[in-house]
Amino acid sequence: MNTAGTIDRPFTHDPQKQAPMKPSTHELAGSAPEDFTTSGANDSRQNRNREMQLIQEALARAHMQERRHAAARERQAVELATARRMQRRAERASMRARRALARAVMQ
Repeated sequence: MNTAGTIDRPFTHDPQKQAPMKPSTHELAGSAPEDFTTSGANDSRQNRNREMQLIQEALARAHMQERRHAAARERQAVELATARRMQRRAERASMRARRALARAVMQ
C-alpha cells in the first residue's frame, strides 16, 4: 500500500520541505513544516521503512565497492604477471645478443 508520505510516494520532492531522517537537537534550516510531519505510529513506521531502505542501499554500496577493489586487485595481478613475462623475454633476448656478440668476437 503506497500512501502519501512514504519512501515510494513522498509528500513533496523538494528537499527543504521534507522531514529530516532523524530528529536533531538543533533543527534550524531544512526542517519540515508542521503540516508535512506525521506523529505517532505512522511516523515511527515511516522512519523504520526509510532506515531499512538505507540499510539496503548501504549494503549494495559496500558490495559494489568490494567488487571494485577485487577488480583492481585482479588487474594489478594481471599487470604484474605481464611485466614479469616481458622481463623474462627481454632477459632471454639480451642473453642471445651477448652470445651472438661473443661468437662474433671469437671468430
